[in-house]
Amino acid sequence: MKKTVFLRWIQPVLILSFAYAFAFTATAQNYYPADIGNMWVLESSDGIEQTTYSLEGPEIINGQEYILLKITTKEIHTGESETDQYFLSVDSDTIKLHRIVLEDAIAVLTADFPTPVTFFPLQLVQGDKWQIVADAEAKLEIGLTLSGKSTTNFEVVGTEDIVTPFGTFQNCAKVRLDLELIAAGGLLSIGSITYQWFAPDVGPVQYENSDGLIFSLIDLNLSTMPDAPQAEEPDMTEEAVTSEPAPEEETVTEEVMPEPMPYDITGDGVVNILDITFVASRFGDTDSDADVTGDGIVNILDLVRIAQNLSN
Repeated sequence: MKKTVFLRWIQPVLILSFAYAFAFTATAQNYYPADIGNMWVLESSDGIEQTTYSLEGPEIINGQEYILLKITTKEIHTGESETDQYFLSVDSDTIKLHRIVLEDAIAVLTADFPTPVTFFPLQLVQGDKWQIVADAEAKLEIGLTLSGKSTTNFEVVGTEDIVTPFGTFQNCAKVRLDLELIAAGGLLSIGSITYQWFAPDVGPVQYENSDGLIFSLIDLNLSTMPDAPQAEEPDMTEEAVTSEPAPEEETVTEEVMPEPMPYDITGDGVVNILDITFVASRFGDTDSDADVTGDGIVNILDLVRIAQNLSN
């Protein structure tokens, strides 16, 4: 009997611990969704250029399968464009870089990484730093070939809310990219500093080039679209219209009650650990209040559904 009572007590605790851990995993934010088919289009603030990030593939090189990231910058009026290609793979927490091909009107630059390096972590936290060092080869249109070495230092320098034509994105990670390229035996040295902003579960939403020109998100296509961003739009609430009201008639304002929040089992206006606790304490029962999936029994599916909808 004691063992039975003990198990009945410990079961909700174990389930609660699992659900809380699942909630943490479910709400972990991916700052660079790297699924094939994803696309981001950014336009310069002067309306002259557009940059499109597109994930294509899979590409097969030497029997290995890679995701191809194409970054194409186009002059809107002339149609002239330059394309950078990055051959990537994705593990549990990092996008890995295997090869770079940068092409413009005068040269094609390539760099290979026999040991793949970090292109971007999927999770970005202020203070994170990483580096890409590449031995590159540039083939010029005039027939010359130059060898050089590029070093790019990345650092997450802050978190900001970013307003774009596509909408407003909160808690964006601001990443500084500090590039140095040395070629021709040290005779040629080029450096630049740029910034990129990444929205959680969305990806790149803003870019600032080395001249200080801002590119902002104007279009987006993701295989798993997040909730629509909060666009800054005027209040379009339609006002009630009455025809020639009598002077003595009072205007009565009805109090509109807010709709209940889905999965807020306790009714306190927020989906939190208290809702998970409520459901876990009724695990295995048929309590309709705790059975959020409506399948007739309180089980792990109900806990998962609440965990996925925890309030931020």
